[in-house]
Amino acid sequence: MSTKTPPEPFHPDLAAAKWIPLFSAGPRTLWMFRATPRGIGPDSEVDVATVRVDTPAGERPYRVFRPRRRSAAAPVPALFWIHGGGLILGTPQQDDGTNLALARDLGIVVFGASYRLAPEHPAPAALDDLVAGFREVVARAAEFGVDPDRIAIGGASAGGGLAAALAQRLHDEGGPQPVFQLLVYPMLDDRTVLRDDVDPRHARMWSPSSNRFAWSAYLGADADGSDDASGTGIRSAVVPARREDLSGLPPAWIGVGTLDLFHDEGVGYAGRLTAAGVPCELTEVPGAFHGFDAVFRKAGVTRAFHEEWARVLRSALGLETGPAAG
Repeated sequence: MSTKTPPEPFHPDLAAAKWIPLFSAGPRTLWMFRATPRGIGPDSEVDVATVRVDTPAGERPYRVFRPRRRSAAAPVPALFWIHGGGLILGTPQQDDGTNLALARDLGIVVFGASYRLAPEHPAPAALDDLVAGFREVVARAAEFGVDPDRIAIGGASAGGGLAAALAQRLHDEGGPQPVFQLLVYPMLDDRTVLRDDVDPRHARMWSPSSNRFAWSAYLGADADGSDDASGTGIRSAVVPARREDLSGLPPAWIGVGTLDLFHDEGVGYAGRLTAAGVPCELTEVPGAFHGFDAVFRKAGVTRAFHEEWARVLRSALGLETGPAAG
């Protein structure tokens, strides 16, 4: 599908990645990857709580991060954040650290959303849960001290792909809309399984094998890059990159590393948003692999990457300039 290119070295801040082994998730190993991380507690500036949110499958737990310095009389903007995990793994708690930092440094409320996972719950279960969750957050905005007209959506990896799909679905169904999409190395296109140019020497954290298994689990059919089976329409309904008309969607930022399996699909989606008249800023991180910032949390390239999140969120949510998220 793609022309092979010479191998690209890791970013200098990520050089130790050469020692990280590449594991693949599959039907026999999925349980090994599903360990539930412990959430973090509040700090001196941010309250952390778990609330219950109604979804089509019943109540689900959301993590909520609220800065203590906010005025009770002045609603603040919010970020509706969707965790990653390839649509088959993950919990909101895995992103507690960055969510707390964003709430603290930007003075916003951050919601760590929860959704059903494949293969037990194939599409559109996760998307149905998130649509219901976003709408309930808007409906309960006064309870949470949130301005319902200034809510951004975002996520990393599969969470970024789900955020893109959520923006599309909310646009089509009408009602309250997010003002911005923060798409961090998003998982956007099942047709990436057709790539034959991935250099295994630089693949980290998420392999082509894991990608195919995950998309197959989510779609409920082999992810072979083919079009929808007659009458189903599931791929075009839940795979963001398969949507033909991207006009009218919220402004977006896409950040992805040049060694990331999702690099080409992220760059392509950014270009298509721009062509459709949707403001979209693209940040490419040279020599960065998938999920690099979660592994090398204190690296300079990670700090710069997270500063980009904070910068674009400040602009999109109408916030004053201040310190970047850590």
